[in-house]
Amino acid sequence: MSGFDAKAFVTTLPARPGVYRMLDAAGEILYVGKARNLRARVGSYFRPERLQPRVQALVRLIAGVEVTVTSSETEALLLEHNLIKRHRPRFNVILRDDKSFPWLHLSAHEFPRLSFYRGTRRLPGQLFGPYPSAGAVHETLNQLHRLFRLRGCRDSYFSNRSRPCLEYQIRRCSAPCTGLITAAAYAEDVQAAVLVLEGRAADVTGRLGTEMEAAAARLDYERAAVLRDQLAALTEIQSRQVISLARGGRETDVLAVAERGGEFCVAWLPVRGGQMLGTSTFHPRAPVSEAPEVLSAFIRQHYDGQEPPARILVSHRLEDQQALAAALSDRAGHPVVIATARRGTPQRWVELARQNAGNALAMRAATRASLTTQLAALGEFLGLAQPPARIECFDISHTQGEATVAGCVVFDSQGPARQEYRRYNIEGVAEGDDYGAMRQALTRRYRRRLQEQAPLPDLLLLDGGAGQLAEGARVLAELELTLPAVMAVAKGADRRPGQERLFLLGRDGVSILPPDSVALRLVQRVRDEAHRFAIGGHRRSRSRARQTSMLEAIAGLGPARRRRLLQHFGGLQGVLRAGVEDLGRAPGIGPALAKSIFEHLHPGVE
Repeated sequence: MSGFDAKAFVTTLPARPGVYRMLDAAGEILYVGKARNLRARVGSYFRPERLQPRVQALVRLIAGVEVTVTSSETEALLLEHNLIKRHRPRFNVILRDDKSFPWLHLSAHEFPRLSFYRGTRRLPGQLFGPYPSAGAVHETLNQLHRLFRLRGCRDSYFSNRSRPCLEYQIRRCSAPCTGLITAAAYAEDVQAAVLVLEGRAADVTGRLGTEMEAAAARLDYERAAVLRDQLAALTEIQSRQVISLARGGRETDVLAVAERGGEFCVAWLPVRGGQMLGTSTFHPRAPVSEAPEVLSAFIRQHYDGQEPPARILVSHRLEDQQALAAALSDRAGHPVVIATARRGTPQRWVELARQNAGNALAMRAATRASLTTQLAALGEFLGLAQPPARIECFDISHTQGEATVAGCVVFDSQGPARQEYRRYNIEGVAEGDDYGAMRQALTRRYRRRLQEQAPLPDLLLLDGGAGQLAEGARVLAELELTLPAVMAVAKGADRRPGQERLFLLGRDGVSILPPDSVALRLVQRVRDEAHRFAIGGHRRSRSRARQTSMLEAIAGLGPARRRRLLQHFGGLQGVLRAGVEDLGRAPGIGPALAKSIFEHLHPGVE
């Protein structure tokens, strides 16, 4: 704090609401905070006897403080949020996972599609959620498709069907694409599904019961049996999908924070229509915070970009609770209440969220201890002075040389660093040339890492054998790059886990670790994650290629003709099965173009 007289500065501050920014010697923002009384709040940082050790670490770096006075605490709260979001100071609470939450989307179509969705909320149709995890969305979606038989296919697929698909055969869709259900009947199923998603399943149950009795009274036993099965399935959904804790009531989010060893975890428990939709946990980075501050920061960031519910129950009383509620109400356009629960069912919700947060911290600590042990064992096997702090693994995926994709996954001391995963579409390499694909992926990866001066791995892991290792060594030599360890891992003779052969750069021969080796388990985990990531990208690339490029490459077959051709045959598979004469009868396709299409799709066939 050389050159900064903290006591003199504090005396100049007004006793007004505002935002303060703490700066280091280079002028970088260390911390942004808001205060109801700037003089009292900022002055509290310069009384060392009252500070936690973590806050003292911040104060030692302060070389200056800037303030902005606001007319209200609510304005200070909004300004603080904007500054944190823009500058992301290293001593503020920063959420690690910026990914948006998943929703269920009901499209604005004559026959609406019910599907998984993640992204902006500015799209036509209705959104239901948010849900705490993708798994919760998929489970709900699966049950609703089974119960109400709403379509899940894309509009392009729907408009090109000429006969029911497999979803109809297994009773998960009513086949509106081929007219096997009327628009009015489908609309009734849509309305019933919406009622269930809004937490009004009891209304649907009552309606189905009434319709079943009416069908039985008019001796329509087949319809009555269908309604009976729907009632049974709906009852099962209500018992399996969610925990019913109360009827009706306002939409509520329950938030609880737990702390262990200087780490924090926030548990989010959404309650919709009196039903608890599970929990989701977050681990914010909070170097100098206490539990209420972490919870307050979480609320500001969590509801940035999504509408808050009418009520938010919290595990700790927040210093800025009223101002935060006012800010959320202004942003959402409806009243938002933030409260601590003291009795009854809401208190049990908060306690359940608190337990989940504590359990998540305990599990995280156990996982970290296990990973630490594995990294130490792997570092010893590799002969490194320190356990590897960063591992990057590459895998190549293709189908007989088609749509080759390389996947790169990254592991650090916390486990998978998924935000750093990358895929590389391989081009200009002979089909099936795994060595060439590996060479291209490694070159692209590490040439750019060197240019950007980005972190490099302590261990480069390659899925393959001695050939892949040789390619890796050649690329590193060309880039004049030296890494602490480079290793290739190949499957054993009968491809069973535990028989992997390890090829280490600079070490002659093949190494085989015992099947129960903790180092080998880590190698297997990283290798399997790279394989999963690469094959997922390959399948998507292959699917896109097979759906579009086969027809796009045909001369004379423009977008309009391609669309009419696909509509006429009900999709690409129908076009592939068609003969020259069949193709020639399609709208806009003459005999010459039909022959050209057939020869392109079936080369070598007369």
